[in-house]
Amino acid sequence: SSRKIERVCRENVTFIALSGWSEPDHSTIAKFVSSMKEEIMSLFRNILLVCNEMNLLEGTKFSIDGCKLSSNASKEWSGTKGDLRKKKEKVEKTIKYLMEKHIKTDAEEDSMEAINDDKESKEKQMKKLKAKAEKIEKWLSENESKQGKRGKEIKSNITDNESAKMKTSHGVIQGYNCQALVDSKHQIIVHSEAFGNGQDNEHVGPMIEGAKENAKAIGLGESYFEGKTFIADSNYHSEDNLKKCSDEKLDAYIPDVNFRKRDPRFATADRHKPDKRKKYTREDFQYNKEKDVYICPNGKELRLDNRRAKIKNYVLRKYVSRQKDCTGCKLREKCLKKKETKRRYLSIPIEKHERNFSKEMIKKIDTEEGRQIYSERMKIVEPVFANIRTQKRMDYLTLRGKAKANIQWLLYCIVHNIGKIACYGMQYG
Repeated sequence: SSRKIERVCRENVTFIALSGWSEPDHSTIAKFVSSMKEEIMSLFRNILLVCNEMNLLEGTKFSIDGCKLSSNASKEWSGTKGDLRKKKEKVEKTIKYLMEKHIKTDAEEDSMEAINDDKESKEKQMKKLKAKAEKIEKWLSENESKQGKRGKEIKSNITDNESAKMKTSHGVIQGYNCQALVDSKHQIIVHSEAFGNGQDNEHVGPMIEGAKENAKAIGLGESYFEGKTFIADSNYHSEDNLKKCSDEKLDAYIPDVNFRKRDPRFATADRHKPDKRKKYTREDFQYNKEKDVYICPNGKELRLDNRRAKIKNYVLRKYVSRQKDCTGCKLREKCLKKKETKRRYLSIPIEKHERNFSKEMIKKIDTEEGRQIYSERMKIVEPVFANIRTQKRMDYLTLRGKAKANIQWLLYCIVHNIGKIACYGMQYG
């Protein structure tokens, strides 16, 4: 943090030398970091150029992954506009209660010192709550609701609306999804960016484009990544991402979420898991050609609802049951996905358009070669985040807004790459 840098510039001889004995203030350091929007990418590319000149880039195999870092924003200030209005109403209700209690205390005219201290405490509390309610009201009047990819409202954040509320293995955080594309030889980061979206599958396109720009800037050419191996985990698997990799002529290995279930090496993995009843699939429904209906396992009909529904690369015929048939059905738990679902839908594919990149990838990743190449992902990209977060202890972002958070994440990645130069650069110099 800027305060720690300020302290070591007064106490640590190395930092004193680097700063020219200037003893910069923490606010000056923070302002300097925040102002690097235009310069930071140029600096990142200069370090990457040094890595290339020292032969630290293999340039044949790359892996992408992300880590979710907390930022200078509170998750308690997150919610949809409706959630935030309710929060404001709750704060105002608390203020009203404290005010009534305050008036009641005044009416009793008690001169006890403890009561006076209590009154002062309540006055301070009311002042803070009023400021909180005003802050929410001001934000609601000045900002539009955030829209997700599907057009539905998603949670905003009053302190940093470009950050996102994200689930991690250590709980829910408010912050940024920091992505890195890494070369396999010495784990050099060839491109990095912080995104205010916790879903990894939306970041493949921007990361590939950013990496291409970096390669071009350091003289490697626009076609540097063509034909190279690109590895990512199942969080990045989507039809759009696989098409992007195909368009960029990348030899991609991005498995679907079920690839381990098909891997013979994990054939006995489920024996230690509790037995769960499987849901009915399309094969469990019998087709009646004369009536053009499907018969469910309980003998009820699913009638035609849509003759030509288009989903991704398929044209489907959709069948649906009567709500009354599903309401009291004894097989409902095995048939419907959720308890609140009212009826069963059945989609039957009748046509297929264009290439199905997902099916092609499943076939590719299930080969012995595909599984072997994918197994290299962890040793390429995971050490990068271990180094940055654990060894360098750069595991949170102190700035607000995507631009500033991105500056900080790029600085972290620059530190990582400089460390690689220090460690391996002399071997090839």
